Amino acid sequence: MAAVRLIALHANKGKSVAQCLGDRTDYAKNPEKTEKGNLVTAYECDPMTVDEEFMLSKRKYQQITGREQQSDVIAYQIRQSFKPGEITAEEANRLGYELAMRFTKGKYAFIVATHTDKAHIHNHVIFNSTALDGTRKFQDFHLSGLALQRLSDVLCLENGLSIIAPKPYSERQKRTVFPRRPKLRDQLCEDIDRILNAEKKPKDFDEFLQMLEAAEYEIKKGKSISVRGNGQKRFIRLSSLPEEYREAQLRKVLDGTAEHTPIVIPKAEKRFSLVIDIQAKLQERGAGYELWAKKFNLKQMSQTLLFLRDKGLDSIEDLDAAAAAGVAKRDALLADIKKAETRLVEIGVLKKHIVNYSKTRSVYEEYRRSGYSKKFLEEHREAITLHKAAKKAFDELGVKKIPKVKDLSAEYAQILADKKRMYAEYRHVRDEVQELLIAQRNIATLYAEDENQKKKTLQIR
Repeated sequence: MAAVRLIALHANKGKSVAQCLGDRTDYAKNPEKTEKGNLVTAYECDPMTVDEEFMLSKRKYQQITGREQQSDVIAYQIRQSFKPGEITAEEANRLGYELAMRFTKGKYAFIVATHTDKAHIHNHVIFNSTALDGTRKFQDFHLSGLALQRLSDVLCLENGLSIIAPKPYSERQKRTVFPRRPKLRDQLCEDIDRILNAEKKPKDFDEFLQMLEAAEYEIKKGKSISVRGNGQKRFIRLSSLPEEYREAQLRKVLDGTAEHTPIVIPKAEKRFSLVIDIQAKLQERGAGYELWAKKFNLKQMSQTLLFLRDKGLDSIEDLDAAAAAGVAKRDALLADIKKAETRLVEIGVLKKHIVNYSKTRSVYEEYRRSGYSKKFLEEHREAITLHKAAKKAFDELGVKKIPKVKDLSAEYAQILADKKRMYAEYRHVRDEVQELLIAQRNIATLYAEDENQKKKTLQIR
């Protein structure tokens, strides 16, 4: 799991650009934080002279373009922090280097310094704001931080590390609401339940206290019996417990004159997360993972996990429901598009026949007045044929009243605009459905391999 942040480094007032670059890179290369410099790597520059080489690129930019630097951004820093205990310093440095290469596409010099002075291993990646060829400056584009975080997540998944699952603000836990913390009294009640429900129940209250002592509880007798568990600072009086666990009620239960009814201790609900479960399976690197990895690309599975996380699909049921809804929506849009296309063809044919019908109407009326003369037919065969074809088309299309060409043109334009809108939506839904179906296939295969492995293990036993 890596938290990533992109920071623009500015020139400080009263200092030159060279001095500022030196200060920032010296802090990143601090030998006390980077194991005497062994955790510092670089691309297209020497870690010892990185600030000077950055300055050379800036002078080269000025010579080639003839432009002075407009902003005071002298470099950019990527700060990448990993979960404690999840990664080694050397591996973190390698991932930081790969992240910088993918983000800058190898067009900007950079250094990667891995710091181990904190509980969490973290990288300081500093890359020059001026390109290696001196022709351009790095453009901090809109939502670049989110793009960098997603790229880091892909790298983490490809290397078997966990990722952070963001929650919408509406689903975040408010500070005024906290999950119920386990209490020492709850643990005591559970131990009393276990003693009373054991196969060999205590005969009387004294034997019950002996069994509590065997469970590593210290007993203090007096007006009210108190007990203290292992590592517990204060004693707990039985009289302060719920009614079912007080001395008088326990004596009745042990005498057989009452039944013991354990209380239900509320526990915090643990929500199943498909993304977290799959991450755990991939990180186990078990036989199921090895069989799955032979069939599929790990990078593809990484993209699938990010897709599930971004869509908030926390269970296989949610994924199946989303896929079914997506397929239904895609098919409905495709049917509407085909219907629109059919109507556009009809309008085109109808407009052509209306024009032909209007042009040949007078000829056909004259032909009819001639008593359908064969001689007139031979002289005007083309016009009469077009007129008959138009009338036949009207009958086939169910047209009783011939519409105006102007109205058909307006309808054509409206349907065409609707078709373009529906097709844009269809492409978006189609791509999303494809991602959902790929996710279903990958996850089904992963779980199937895991299940097969469990069956083989049971057969061996």
